[in-house]
Amino acid sequence: MSLHLNLDFYEDKVEFFEAESIKVLEDKIHAQIEINKALMLSVHSVNHQMYVGEDGRRFYSAVVHFKLKQLAGSSLSGK
Repeated sequence: MSLHLNLDFYEDKVEFFEAESIKVLEDKIHAQIEINKALMLSVHSVNHQMYVGEDGRRFYSAVVHFKLKQLAGSSLSGK
C-alpha cells in the first residue's frame, strides 16, 4: 500500500455569497476568507450588488475572487 500525496494547489477560486443584510454578507465573506487562508488563497477582487425587491426588502450579493498567495522566492504553482 502506498500513499499518494497530491500537492496541486488551487490557483483561482470564485465564490458567491448572498444575504438579507450587509452585516451578514460581510460576516459570511470574512468567515470564508479565514477558511481559504488554509488553502493559501487571498482575496484578489470583490464585486457586490444590492437589490431592492417590490416589497421594499433589500437583498445583498457578492462575488469574491480568491487567488493563490505568491510567497517571495516560491513557485508553488509550478510555473
